[in-house]
Amino acid sequence: MKKKRVLLAALVSLISYQSVTAQVSKSWVADLGNGKYKNPVLHADYSDPDAIRVGDDFYMTASSFDAIPGLPILHSKDLVNWTLVNYALKRQPPYDHFSKTQHGNGVWAPAIRYHNNLFYIYYPDPDFGIYVITAKDPAGDWSEPVLVEAGKGLIDPCPLWDDNGKVYLAYAYAGSRAGIKSVLAVKEMNAAGTKTITTGVLVYDGHEIDPTVEGPKFYKRNGYYYLFAPAGGVSTGWQIVLRSKNPYGPYERRVVMEQGKTPVNGPHQGAWVDTQTGEDWFLHFQEKDPYGRLVHLQPMKWVNDWPVIGEDKDNDGIGWPVLTYKKPDVGKTYPIATPPESDEFDQPFLGLQWQWQANPKATWAYMNTEKGTLRLFAHPVPADAVSYWDVPNILMQKFPAETFTATTKLKFNPLLEGDKTGLVVMGLDYAYVALQKTKEGIELVYALCEKADKGKAEKIEVITATDKTEVYLQIKVAKEGKTQFSYSFDGKKYTNAGKVFQAKEGKWIGAKMGLFMTSTQAKNDAGSVDFDWFRVEK
Repeated sequence: MKKKRVLLAALVSLISYQSVTAQVSKSWVADLGNGKYKNPVLHADYSDPDAIRVGDDFYMTASSFDAIPGLPILHSKDLVNWTLVNYALKRQPPYDHFSKTQHGNGVWAPAIRYHNNLFYIYYPDPDFGIYVITAKDPAGDWSEPVLVEAGKGLIDPCPLWDDNGKVYLAYAYAGSRAGIKSVLAVKEMNAAGTKTITTGVLVYDGHEIDPTVEGPKFYKRNGYYYLFAPAGGVSTGWQIVLRSKNPYGPYERRVVMEQGKTPVNGPHQGAWVDTQTGEDWFLHFQEKDPYGRLVHLQPMKWVNDWPVIGEDKDNDGIGWPVLTYKKPDVGKTYPIATPPESDEFDQPFLGLQWQWQANPKATWAYMNTEKGTLRLFAHPVPADAVSYWDVPNILMQKFPAETFTATTKLKFNPLLEGDKTGLVVMGLDYAYVALQKTKEGIELVYALCEKADKGKAEKIEVITATDKTEVYLQIKVAKEGKTQFSYSFDGKKYTNAGKVFQAKEGKWIGAKMGLFMTSTQAKNDAGSVDFDWFRVEK
């Protein structure tokens, strides 16, 4: 009987999980429902995307920097409708190092590949080296990271298993650590792809015409080795392709995509994928200030063994990004799907949209399935923290669209003076609305921190004293990231808190919104907050 109850519970959990992940965004849907799509296909900060097709399935990963869990795994059947199905990195090594906030550090541009029935992700940490992880199922458990090569400044790795049995690794250099940039290199790895075995060869120098060339993706087609790489900087650059008959060059160079007369600045690094029907497509990102690096999908074709990405209206071999286009032909039509945003907190796990600002501790959060709430426990602010920029236990998710509204309902259970909980928009500047416990009682406050990344302190405005511990907190994000915080005690009438806040990007990432519970002191127990739900709407 007990086994039947366990199986039933597992089935109910699976059904609930599927229903949660099947929710369609109320803020951004790329599929236009008429056989066409609009860009970006993901209006969220999945920077440096790389993707592959395995059978009828497409998988994508992206940079995650210091956010944990890291290395998101997205899945699609048609390259337009994407769902977030997993994270490959549950904790980030070195584990003690990433127990503290490490803005801009950690996982930079990764590459995902499939070889001999195994999925691989190669990712760089610019301070420690290049790692590889593997999995039989991308939606399942991934192996512990293996250090392929230790060193500072090694970034953007991409493997290539050649048909002669050799295994190569293309990569770039971060000038901030290596003392050189704007060059691409190739070196050989062992047969397992777990260690480099040569010193490597610089195969391209972009200093003259392709400054800041980086992010190489390594392919082989029709006897040519190809390096797809962006140059010119994330906000103003272009996409080049290099080709050679030898992995070590010399390489020919061609610009294959640029902004042209479109609003899609960049357009930056990404991935070539093909469909089962023989079509070619390219996924890349666009830098959009507070929203981060958004994922676009471009048609691609081969002309004389050179790729042309986007629409080449004047037949010069250089494409421009498309804003709308016919969906890829994958042989079937699939339903609309989007990554998760809202969370009712009624499952025994957090929604996959949530990430912490460092490697988490078990005591930070508890899924109270009996009450259908997320409980965050008060964790002391680090002694050396100047602001919430330095606080690891902030639970956040990406901005999902250009304009949207996010609302949460919470019940504050403070224990000690200095306990605080609220709704935050985090970036180089940040702001939040919160309840905090003082000697006199509870206050509702609005905080603004400008230049948080430069070590500036918050400015806090007390909005009102209150005897209420249940409150609704809300943000309304308008174009350009202009954000209005508000609060309500009945869930109907909302009152603005503070002036309109200009959301700012973070370190190499877009602004994020999130929840927190902190304290200024520690005793033999901790206060808490119960979040009933978090809902994102247009």
